[in-house]
Amino acid sequence: MTQIVALVGSLRAGSINRQLTEAAVQHAPEGIELSVFDGIVDLPFYNEDIDGDTPPAAAVAFRQAIADADGLLLVTPEYNGTMPAVLKNALDWASRPFGASPISGKPLAVIGSAFGQYGGVWAHDDARKAAGIAGAKVLEDVKVAIPQSVVRFAETHPREDDEVTGLVRGALTALADAAAAEPVSA
Repeated sequence: MTQIVALVGSLRAGSINRQLTEAAVQHAPEGIELSVFDGIVDLPFYNEDIDGDTPPAAAVAFRQAIADADGLLLVTPEYNGTMPAVLKNALDWASRPFGASPISGKPLAVIGSAFGQYGGVWAHDDARKAAGIAGAKVLEDVKVAIPQSVVRFAETHPREDDEVTGLVRGALTALADAAAAEPVSA
């Protein structure tokens, strides 16, 4: 069983990106278990002064969740042309300790939806860039950006949209394939 952890860049309970993640959980292909790590909301802003011998408990739990996963799925909206601060902060925590971070070499894909006509591609590009610099093995070919989310999902949940569920299943399959191709030692 391939274990994938999802990080959702929107903290709002009813967000389209949270719903997109719910669709991914529900429609995960056989052999893939997708879980959502909601604890990124509890991470303090990254500060090397508090990341010493006894980092905050939220950071320890977060790093362990990443270490235990075979791959990561970032699901993000676009805030002011980039990724939400909570997601960037999570990537900062995941990138440490330098040289031995839990994200190092971990397959990672970015998907999401936004109100605009491009579906959040700027945020997705920034998330891929930051994750790659943090050490993740970013799947650059996995691009799922669903535009005009407020209109498209006004009366339907993403899990009921066949096109969306197909795209999400494809992203998860690509992550599982990448994890199988080069297992990451924890």
